[in-house]
Amino acid sequence: MHADITGVILAGGRSARMGGEDKGLIQLGEKALYQHVLSRLMPQVNQVIISANRNLHSYQKSGLQVVSDPMADYPGPLAGMLAALSYARTEWVVCTPCDVPDFPINLVEKLWQHKGKSLAAYASDGQREHPTFALLHTSLVKELTHYLDQGDRKLMLFMAAIDAKEVLFSGQKDAFRNLNTPEDCQKWLLEKGMYQ
Repeated sequence: MHADITGVILAGGRSARMGGEDKGLIQLGEKALYQHVLSRLMPQVNQVIISANRNLHSYQKSGLQVVSDPMADYPGPLAGMLAALSYARTEWVVCTPCDVPDFPINLVEKLWQHKGKSLAAYASDGQREHPTFALLHTSLVKELTHYLDQGDRKLMLFMAAIDAKEVLFSGQKDAFRNLNTPEDCQKWLLEKGMYQ
């Protein structure tokens, strides 16, 4: 566990492919999707906060701090990252999306070990980058605010602009699979032997 890193669950999107339902709150077995992510993240960090833009009360029932985007119109994961970086009381923040319940149990450790001197690092499975799994230094608030104020939204462009380090999680492609649709959720439940 990293005592100097705050974990952030990014749950602020529109969830268009879930029919507009709040993806993090979709029930998967006995827990909401974000709670599966939370149980994976909590052992890896000191504390966890949730970035959400609706159903705040439902997320607050977890007892965790909930922060919202500093700008309207769902500008994407970077806005959630900015909200988390602005709120965090630790030097470093690690972000995870709310819809990837099987991400690596050594995510934080590996990002930390391989960031080098960079102020940011993100995961890759060797075939695809997964920049929503990112370790970020809180000093990036100013740069990220400026980037969003310019109207830019692309996560990988920001990662390139701040010279973020790509960290390879080879042979773990399935670990980064996100549940985008109700069908994805049902398939995941079947794989886990949970029926709904």
